[in-house]
Amino acid sequence: MNPVPLPPDLPLQVERALAEDVGAGDLTASLIPADRFGRASVITREAAIICGRPYVEASFQQVDRRVVIEWQVGEGDAVQADQLLLRCTGPARALLTAERTALNFLQFLSATATAAHRYAELIADTGCRLLDTRKTIPGMRTAQKYAVRVGGGHNHRLGLYDGILIKENHIMAAGGIPAAVTRARQLHPGARVEVEVESVDELREAIAAAADIALVDNFSLGALREAVAVNRAASRPLLLEASGGITAETIRGVAETGVDFVSVGAITKNVRAIDLSMRFEWEG
Repeated sequence: MNPVPLPPDLPLQVERALAEDVGAGDLTASLIPADRFGRASVITREAAIICGRPYVEASFQQVDRRVVIEWQVGEGDAVQADQLLLRCTGPARALLTAERTALNFLQFLSATATAAHRYAELIADTGCRLLDTRKTIPGMRTAQKYAVRVGGGHNHRLGLYDGILIKENHIMAAGGIPAAVTRARQLHPGARVEVEVESVDELREAIAAAADIALVDNFSLGALREAVAVNRAASRPLLLEASGGITAETIRGVAETGVDFVSVGAITKNVRAIDLSMRFEWEG
């Protein structure tokens, strides 16, 4: 797979995670002689798509640059239960202090990548692309968005600052879809404008208002097919994004209606950490 660009705030995320865990210092690790070195290995207890290598490396390096990591798997690799992921050596105190932060990142980002991979594979041959949402773990937005890409999905907007999504409450407050789209173009002429629609009639309004994307929310398969037909018949069709309670069991049918994107909040908000184990050996 092509390398996925790393989030620019990765070092800061790791720094904050370590500060949250270590605080003024690891009291228990201080019981170990400062000159004692050790080795550790990490295995996975279950199948997964591995994601988070750069976060693991940063976690150990920020604690002690003498820690050396030897990866046995690549970022984005599919692994099986009981497979060895990495070996690391270095000062015993550093290995123990960074352990939890490193594993937290590896467990949760691998879980996100695994979920994204599962959904993306279900629609891989349809021409429809899997999108994530803003339903992410607080403080982990860019990390989870990165993991989605590692897993084969695509990012929707990162936040409220890099794209316009006019939803039901915005439409009501602005005075309707045409007024909301017009105001968006006036205030933010370079921004992509997406409008959430709840009926085919509202889709027609979004098309007439010259939005860029329509988010067709909670449509039945029949309504999605109608929406696709109406959109394709327009002189200036929009991109169509389907959303609303889409599961692994339903995503294939949604994608086959002809929509361009399917967004699934579950790939970031419903993740369960991959079960990993870190085993230590001490020198001396």
